[in-house]
Amino acid sequence: MYQLNFLTKENDLNKIIKNQRRDKKRLSILFISLWDEHSTRLVDKLKKKYSDSKKGEDLYIVDSFNMPHSFVIYNTTKLPHLVQLKKDGIDSEDYLSMVEKKLKVSQPSPCAG
Repeated sequence: MYQLNFLTKENDLNKIIKNQRRDKKRLSILFISLWDEHSTRLVDKLKKKYSDSKKGEDLYIVDSFNMPHSFVIYNTTKLPHLVQLKKDGIDSEDYLSMVEKKLKVSQPSPCAG
């Protein structure tokens, strides 16, 4: 389960990352572009599933239009790009089906047979 947090200021993201380094609390950052069809579809799925969620891990959504310089932090070149900060390191994923799977919004694959 995730709590969606849409960021619009790069300073906010910098504070969140700084706090995570100190607290070691798990968090996820999703880099998207509203001009990218895959990103907008993913955000729609996330809103549908988690918009009413008051519990769960924080998922910070960063849009390239509002925060272009933030994409440099984790060398984001493909979208959507999910970065998960954990106690034991950073997990980075930009393959769409894996991003959807990690965020638990992927469609179940049809059974063969």
